[in-house]
Amino acid sequence: MTTFDECDLKNRGFLGFRRFRELDLLEVPREPGIYAVLRYDNQIPHVLDASVGGWFKGKNPTMDKDVLTGKLSHSADTLYIGKADKGSGNRGLRKRITEFVRFGNGEPVGHWGGRCIWQLADSQDLRIAWLPVLDRPASEMETELIEEFMLTYSSLPFANLRR
Repeated sequence: MTTFDECDLKNRGFLGFRRFRELDLLEVPREPGIYAVLRYDNQIPHVLDASVGGWFKGKNPTMDKDVLTGKLSHSADTLYIGKADKGSGNRGLRKRITEFVRFGNGEPVGHWGGRCIWQLADSQDLRIAWLPVLDRPASEMETELIEEFMLTYSSLPFANLRR
């Protein structure tokens, strides 16, 4: 059964599972791939009134607290699924996750996807895991994983706002 918890993702080959507060970005591979953000325990996270994420191009990353609280109602451990396609230049996992972390630290970085993560209390205790993808575009694998998540939970992961 698909559960999208740590055990399930490890069986798929995901690595890392580090809390943001303990993450050493040098251990994140440079290759393209996908990554997932997971709860750190079985509790439903508390939603903050305002995001701690960066204001990229002057845009406030804060979303409606009640909407976000409602999105947390399903029981999935996985809160966000993202990708790091090769693209132009070095856009692998390390670069993309570094941008994500910098955004979560309040820097005005272009990582708008997953911004809901940074409106959760104790977001630094959430865990991030990654899976290098070398045999096809990471975007394909991300789409497949999100579709599988939707079949399982009838919704997108909490911080994924679109397919």
